[in-house]
Amino acid sequence: MRVAIVGGVRTPFVKAAGVFSKYSALDMGKHVVVGCIDKLGLDPSMVDELYFGTVLLDPRIPNLSREIILRSGLSKAIDGHFISNNCITGLVAASAAVDAISSGRISCAIVGGSESMSQPTLTFPRKGEKFFISLAKARGLGPKLKMLSSFRPGFLAPQAPSPKEPSTGLTMGQHCELMAQEFKISRADQDQLAYTSHSRAAEARSSGFLGEQILPLGGVGEDNLIRAETSVSALSALKPVFDRSARGTITAGNASALTDGASAVVLMSEELARQQNREILGFIDGVQFASVPPGDGLLMAPALALPRLLKRHNLGFQDIDLFEVHEAFAAQVLCNMKVWRDGWSRYPATEVRGEIPSERMNLAGGSIAIGHPFAATGGRLLLTTCQALRQRKMKRGAISICAAGGGAGAVLVSTP
Repeated sequence: MRVAIVGGVRTPFVKAAGVFSKYSALDMGKHVVVGCIDKLGLDPSMVDELYFGTVLLDPRIPNLSREIILRSGLSKAIDGHFISNNCITGLVAASAAVDAISSGRISCAIVGGSESMSQPTLTFPRKGEKFFISLAKARGLGPKLKMLSSFRPGFLAPQAPSPKEPSTGLTMGQHCELMAQEFKISRADQDQLAYTSHSRAAEARSSGFLGEQILPLGGVGEDNLIRAETSVSALSALKPVFDRSARGTITAGNASALTDGASAVVLMSEELARQQNREILGFIDGVQFASVPPGDGLLMAPALALPRLLKRHNLGFQDIDLFEVHEAFAAQVLCNMKVWRDGWSRYPATEVRGEIPSERMNLAGGSIAIGHPFAATGGRLLLTTCQALRQRKMKRGAISICAAGGGAGAVLVSTP
């Protein structure tokens, strides 16, 4: 049973600690889920399940998906499945719904994700956590006073989520610098890719292409990270931020920014979509995930996921009309493109190889320009792929997203 994409919306993607600072992930998630229902004129009782996620976890809301259901006007009997898998959260949510629809268990689902980088959940330092847990367990005044004598002011210092990989102690940017050095990716090529991302996104914004996806929130109606006025020379003047030595190449200009935003996409069985005479934007024909050890290149798993997806469907790179490749960093995109073209000695069994010409990739800009609210990027790319294919009267698109922890996801989309 084919799974159809019948619509979706996203908030504007905006710089963190800015115009969306007052909105939580729950606020933005509710906004896009309700927005999908309203935009499509969807009877809420038709939605069988909601698959929704975030990456910056809030322990006060252990199932964000279910809380959205309870606050959005959907039937309170709908199952809500919470997903959290770094930058591929949106694709994992879509994959779970595709499996449920393909099996015939359900007919309609909303999938998506929301990220408030403006409102991260703060924690105590580890020593502070242990102190307060021990204090709570102490019985009687004497033991509590004894515990209080060991208190230190530093126990109260708030801690934001760490940007470091738990398994390596390095940040994603530091890992990507190592990748750029291994694969010999130049600073000039990174800045050129970033410039292309901004210039294409600026054109897509001015033409109304991006606006078709956007559901305004709080009086904000467009993405605000796009720099139409930037240039290669301006980008090349920025200093590296992760490796400040002469080897450093990754800057704030050729990397995606901290971003607030949310997206939601409605999936239906083809049968239900046609019964309701709904416009089918596209079909999800296949999903593939892959992982590599972080030491092999933290963001290099797309080098495996996309070729494996194409092989499963007996396709080559030349058979894909459009590619949407998530731009965590320009260096990450260029490293994976190099392996897609030339192969990878560490993984010689990667049999499907090919080159992606610039004119077939990220034609409306990418995450460097538009922004990257972790869990929301998958939904944006699903909508953008369908929209771009239909605009250009093309047939087949592929999505690739890298993720922290050495993961990646790829999706094959086709138009009716």
